[in-house]
Formats: sequence, C-alpha cells, structure tokens
Amino acid sequence: MDADSDVALDILITNVVCVFRTRCHLNLRKIALEGANVIYKRDVGVFINVFTIHYLYRNGSDEMLSQETALGEVNIWYKKVLMKLRKPRITATIWSSGKVICTGATSEEEAKFGARRLARSLQKLGFQVIFTDFKVVNVLAVCNMPFEIRLPEFTKNNRPHASYEPELHPAVCYRIKSLRATLQIFSTGSITVTGPNVKAVASAVEQIYPFVFESRK
Repeated sequence: MDADSDVALDILITNVVCVFRTRCHLNLRKIALEGANVIYKRDVGVFINVFTIHYLYRNGSDEMLSQETALGEVNIWYKKVLMKLRKPRITATIWSSGKVICTGATSEEEAKFGARRLARSLQKLGFQVIFTDFKVVNVLAVCNMPFEIRLPEFTKNNRPHASYEPELHPAVCYRIKSLRATLQIFSTGSITVTGPNVKAVASAVEQIYPFVFESRK
C-alpha cells in the first residue's frame, strides 16, 4: 500500500449552509403567527454604551488630557425567525431584511431544494418573494482514513500549514488557503473538513491524503 495507489475514501457530508434573498421586506411577526414550525427570536441583540472623548490641555503646558462624556445607552435588537422543514430536514434563519440562511442539508442539491421550499412557504404567507442570490457558503464533512496518524510527526513535516496544540484540542488544524478549506485531523484517522462547497471539500481530502499517509502508524 502506498500513497499513489487508488484508495476509495468515503466523504460524509454532515451539513451544508446556504443563503438566499427574497428581495422583499419580511414581517417576522406575521411569519411567527401564521407560519408552521416557527420560533420567533426577539431577544437577540447587543448593548452599546455611546460616549465621546474630549481632548483638553493642562494649563501652562502642552500635555493633552482626555475626558469621556457619556451620551447615552443604545440597545440594538436583531430580530429573526427560525423556521424548520421536515423534508428536507433543514432549519432556516429568517431576517426582516429578506436574508435567509439555511442549515442542516446533506448535499448542495438538497440545500437548494430546501431553500426553494422555504421561499414557497413565505410566498404562501402573502410575501412577494423572489428567490435570488442563492449561494452555498459552507460545507462540513467527515472522512475516515484506513489507518491511524502520528500527529506530532505530521505537524512537524507540514508546518506552517499545520498547527497542533494538544493541551487545547486533540486534533491538528491544517489549512489549505487555495481552497479556503480547514481540516481537523485526529490521531484515529478521522478528519473533519470545512470548505466553501462540496468540490473544495473533496479536493482538500485528495490533497491531504499523501501527507497523512506519510505519518501513518
């Protein structure tokens, strides 16, 4: 067995994240009251303390002092609605601006199908939805190598792309900038891959295989 031999590796897609826009304002209260399988999140927000800084000069010197004056406190609330579909099993985060983020799909085709179903559900509630700007933004996958891996040796041979801090995390973090992919490599041979799409994830597994093969137990 060598790194150049053909090895069949199963890549299991566990989550596909996609986003699309409706090109219309969405009334979240209406969706929460009339929609099915909906959770209304209205307490999600940030707290900001607003102040200004005045610069003063000490009498008789060039030394500059600063003085803070509070203008008030501002609460900015980011309201959103969570809607779940059963087929396909996805969860959508809906914002009033018309932006929708879908998670939970196990393929790009399933993610697009679920996003279209969600857009249709919003249309049935009376919104003038136009399904636009669909894009897969993140894919999470798992792949198991047919051997265990010596993580210290792998990290030493693949710096600076690989980093390993066993006190904080049991896996090696390996980044492939050209693919915008990140791999978490465990000593058991299990590899968790995140990338912008399924093609990038498959390419990342293909690229990492010869390197982990060299450090196999």
